[in-house]
Amino acid sequence: MRSLSTRITSAVTGLAVAAGLALAGTGTAAAAAPVATAPALFGSGDHVGPPQRDFASAYGYSVLAPTAVPSGADDWSCRPTAAHPRPVVLVHGTFENRYANWAGLAPELKRQGYCVYALNYGGAVGPVTGLGDIRDSARELAAFVDRVRAATGAAKVDLVGHSQGGMMPRHYLKNLGGTTKVDKLVALSPTNHGTSLLGLGTMARVIPLGDEFLGLLCTACSQQITGSDFVTALNSPGETHPGVTYTVIATRYDEVVTPYTSSFLAAAPNVTNQRVQDFCPDDSTEHLGISYDPVATRLVLNALDPAHAQRPAC
Repeated sequence: MRSLSTRITSAVTGLAVAAGLALAGTGTAAAAAPVATAPALFGSGDHVGPPQRDFASAYGYSVLAPTAVPSGADDWSCRPTAAHPRPVVLVHGTFENRYANWAGLAPELKRQGYCVYALNYGGAVGPVTGLGDIRDSARELAAFVDRVRAATGAAKVDLVGHSQGGMMPRHYLKNLGGTTKVDKLVALSPTNHGTSLLGLGTMARVIPLGDEFLGLLCTACSQQITGSDFVTALNSPGETHPGVTYTVIATRYDEVVTPYTSSFLAAAPNVTNQRVQDFCPDDSTEHLGISYDPVATRLVLNALDPAHAQRPAC
């Protein structure tokens, strides 16, 4: 099992290489193929990026193509089937973007027969998004969900989010009428009860340019600190709504949401809290890697379609 320091070092190294390529505006034969073949730095047009197997590769690609759409997502001609009647909307986390988070899960959901959609929200500085006031981001999500419902004809959607993207939708559900438009919320390592400043600092250091934005432009960061006014209001008087099914998927090696158990929601008949190590004890995935982890992916699929649930393979 890799140590936490080794995992963080690997992430930092991969992202630093990607950032260096972006700033230099070059790609070399030694660089990873997705980075070398990405469009010009900060290209303006959305395009479909290739599937990726890990967060570092996906983020490296998004440095050069910050508006990239993950493969399988945002096909506005898609029509839900009887097997999967609700579109799936993917919601990225702080300092991240739709491609960096979902270049692995989006194509898998598409392969499983879902209509899949992903948005960037919360302001943007190149590939760094999810920085703005969480209340404004929730309004962006609300508008995007309405667009998906109008395009697909679906009455409701299911949401899958990572980190802030697993918590922010709860503001949408609680305060913006989302409970009439959402059936399931599946959250990977969400900041449901906030996290320490140390955890947010770890995230900022792993993401290129994150340190620069943590204290200057990241309203969402202060809102996600344990005990903040936003977190307190979000969880009072109750954490969930009976009309929505909630699944939280966490990892004991989360170095950003600290302690990792703060991801979990209060027990209720419509709440399922899961830890990947309860299924595969040797799984060493951490905060950024969980959206690419095969065990977590299987748990997401199970949450979306419990009638065909399968035990994750270790």
